[in-house]
Amino acid sequence: MTKLKIPHGAFVFVGDGRKALFLRNDGDEHYLDLKTERVFVDDNPPAHEQGSDRPGRVFKRARTNLRSAVAQTDWHELEEHRFAKRVATAMENLVRDRNARALVVVAPPRTLADVREALNPAIKKRIIAEIGKDLTKYPIYEIEKHLHHFVD
Repeated sequence: MTKLKIPHGAFVFVGDGRKALFLRNDGDEHYLDLKTERVFVDDNPPAHEQGSDRPGRVFKRARTNLRSAVAQTDWHELEEHRFAKRVATAMENLVRDRNARALVVVAPPRTLADVREALNPAIKKRIIAEIGKDLTKYPIYEIEKHLHHFVD
């Protein structure tokens, strides 16, 4: 099994649907030294605080009493998708502005998919690893420990 090598100057994105950290490796391929470049935190209250209406009803025909419920919109989940797209745009800008050659993306699988879908193909080419984990709640030194398991 080939171990992941995160080169000096590479960017590490750690995010979920509510928080995103942009980190830069000031260390080398063997000893990570992650420094915070930028932090995004989205104010995304729970779904029950975002929508108070009951689900709507749809009538099948005008002359009958047949009705069915319309699924309630999960505003919280929608905002997480939007946040992932905004963060992907910010990631693209940072990678271009700083001319980063390598990028590691760490996020839960659903967020990882949202970010991957939103990224420009030129930026996708710079991704050296995608890790499906939620590390946003950990301090930087703990993130380094988790990534160390993937680093030679």
